[in-house]
Amino acid sequence: MRGSIIMGTIAAVALVAMPASAQRNRRGTQATELDPTGRGAIFGVGLESRDIDMMADQVMRELMSRPDIVGTPTPPRVVIDSEKFYNDSSQRIDRDMLTGSLRASLSRAAAGRIRFVSRESMDIVMRERELKRTGVADGGTRGMTQGVSGVDYQLIGKMSSLDSRDTKSGLVQRRTQVVFELVDLETGDLPWTSQPYVILRAAGDDIVYR
Repeated sequence: MRGSIIMGTIAAVALVAMPASAQRNRRGTQATELDPTGRGAIFGVGLESRDIDMMADQVMRELMSRPDIVGTPTPPRVVIDSEKFYNDSSQRIDRDMLTGSLRASLSRAAAGRIRFVSRESMDIVMRERELKRTGVADGGTRGMTQGVSGVDYQLIGKMSSLDSRDTKSGLVQRRTQVVFELVDLETGDLPWTSQPYVILRAAGDDIVYR
């Protein structure tokens, strides 16, 4: 009993000694688990988490319905990265997150009907090829090729926006549009252009996107 009283006294003293900011944090809002496919607790007029998932799903469905692209006897080699995704909108966005989501969705749906090539990893690829060809490393389990994989297509994209504000009410409105295209890297042809992903939203006070 005496031990319990002593421990309680120590806890009370520690709480009093705790900085005011720490005490405020203890009483603050706790982290909340949210559905990434739904509307978040904080949202504004720009591209949101759910839009990225919906956009990736739309692109995946459109490309998977093209037998001239995914139905060929030899799977085409495709590059999907952020290098050729242009953000001309007024919103900041992590381009790698967006293109990574696209690549993951397509990879699952294609199930081998598309081969994805990483041009972002050329430095480590060339380093390993050099180690193998100079005898420092063996040939691995898959053998060696004359060159790295050539690419048939690259997915490019552009995000743009049109903003307007009512100076009297402070209402902000933004139209955001994202379009993707598949570029034939041998001919420059565009065998596929996505249906534009468009959102039009308005709010009294816009949030800051980082």
